[in-house]
Amino acid sequence: MRQSWRWFGPEDNVTLSEIRQAGAAGIVTALYQIPPGEVWPREEIRARREVIEAAGLTWDVVESLPVSEAIRTGAPESAKLIANWAASLENLAAEGLSVICYNFMPVLDWIRTNLAAPMPSGATALRFDLIDFAAFDMFVLDREGAVADYPNNIVAAARSRADSFTSEDRDRLTRNILSGLPGTVERWTPQTLRERLGVYAEVDAERLRANLVTFLGKVVPTAERLDMRLCCHPDDPPWPLLGLPRIMSTEADFASLVNAVPSPANGITFCTGSLGARPDNDLPGMMERLGRHVHFLHLRNVRLEDGTVPGSFHEDEHLGGSTDMIAVIKAVLEEQARRRAEGRNDWQIPMRPDHGQNILDDRHRASAPGYPAIGRLKGLAELRGAMMALDHGSAA
Repeated sequence: MRQSWRWFGPEDNVTLSEIRQAGAAGIVTALYQIPPGEVWPREEIRARREVIEAAGLTWDVVESLPVSEAIRTGAPESAKLIANWAASLENLAAEGLSVICYNFMPVLDWIRTNLAAPMPSGATALRFDLIDFAAFDMFVLDREGAVADYPNNIVAAARSRADSFTSEDRDRLTRNILSGLPGTVERWTPQTLRERLGVYAEVDAERLRANLVTFLGKVVPTAERLDMRLCCHPDDPPWPLLGLPRIMSTEADFASLVNAVPSPANGITFCTGSLGARPDNDLPGMMERLGRHVHFLHLRNVRLEDGTVPGSFHEDEHLGGSTDMIAVIKAVLEEQARRRAEGRNDWQIPMRPDHGQNILDDRHRASAPGYPAIGRLKGLAELRGAMMALDHGSAA
């Protein structure tokens, strides 16, 4: 596997020099300053690439090239925005970029209820607490119809939790849920969220999936002509939230994705953390069955706290958690060996150690939530060791 690291650009307080010291060779980044829907100018892509290469690294993966909400909802302006997305692909390819990660999650890309949950070791980690989230949904956001989306026991527990909230608790929970992905410029309020949810009033899972297929039908031919690899990221968490559909949560979802528009350019970002939050996802088996479509790997581990869907979980150590990470890595190495034997140029799959617990001096550095320097360095070192042990003596 090609070992890479997510970098949030010049404003990231984990520097390119530190990333190189951690042992990564490639960078995963994006032009976060450009609003979704606008074409990425070639000169800005080149400038970012040159900064990375000057540090002795390479820009291996674009994460993410944002898909506008209008594309997801199939709004009238979606045709123009899809054309802009394809134009960005042209400019990225002209600067040597070939692996493009994106997602199709409505409204909120990424949700956690606690950005620094204390762990028994003294570390802190990202956590999703189902009761806290339900309390926010029903009694803080006060979403219409929310109560009907939860079983009676969750409603009762969430009501009790909400009754115990101080104003500070409510504000902190709201900030955490609305924090968005690192690199996001826009800052939301509960009112903003209510307005965005309203846009999806007529968009169910079937329509969202149809809009994804329409999008892929337009951009995959461009990517194929440019010898690029598009890879869709799973939902995080992988189940419906806030009354919104989620369509990239299971093996069946990803099989549907790659079969809808068959092409080497249409593939998967295999995120073991997102997919691993569902106990009914067999990750090593998914890698074996869908591996030929996997163009990018996020290796992280979550600890399921109750084993239900939906359920509570927290980010564990990379070789800990509820996912058998060694079995996943073994399946990846076997897939790479098959590709190499077939003569595929893309036999080596880029990976990055996704997320990480805040350990040691991480707590004194204001890193993006989930992206500490030392916690990810530890994860990368552990994953590298596992890869080398499993690969020892093989040709792959």
